[in-house]
Amino acid sequence: MDKPVLQVIVGSTRQGRTGRAVADWFHGRAVDSGAFEVELVDLAEVNLPFLDEPHHPKQKQYVNAHTKEWSALVDRADAYAFVTPEYNHSFSGVLKNALDFLHYEWQHKPAGFVSYGGVSGGTRAANGLRQVVSTLKMVPVLEAVHIPFVWELLGEDGTLRHNDAMDAGADAMLAELAKLTGPLRTMRLSEG
Repeated sequence: MDKPVLQVIVGSTRQGRTGRAVADWFHGRAVDSGAFEVELVDLAEVNLPFLDEPHHPKQKQYVNAHTKEWSALVDRADAYAFVTPEYNHSFSGVLKNALDFLHYEWQHKPAGFVSYGGVSGGTRAANGLRQVVSTLKMVPVLEAVHIPFVWELLGEDGTLRHNDAMDAGADAMLAELAKLTGPLRTMRLSEG
């Protein structure tokens, strides 16, 4: 069986965002784990409009090319790591929109969270995401990475300086995602 595909999804599109630096660090950590084929999915590059499909995503009757492309991209993953800022005690609207475009493509796959922000490290954003991904029948893992005062870790070159707590959180989350990916993949294949 091929290595499972983990998509690291950058949940911010704001100009000057920190999310890409956080995602680049986590992407490297995920590659180094050796447990996954790792893809970086940047919502700024995907560039989805505000949900514009005429049919409910449960019908999977997509009419727009951007939705069909998004569906194919998300469908090929076996697990997700959502990299999310905290905006007003929640996650970004662009990430919610990306999740809402689809339904079945997300189901029965594990999801982890790498959050960042001020004093809370984005924990409220991650907690909000847990409710949404559970509703989409994803399996959120408890292990996570929360990065408080993220701007203090940004180098002048825009890269993120990581620390032992971040590395330990990432490794624990990746291990848990790896444990769940195989059984959930088998379940999806048996249902298909």
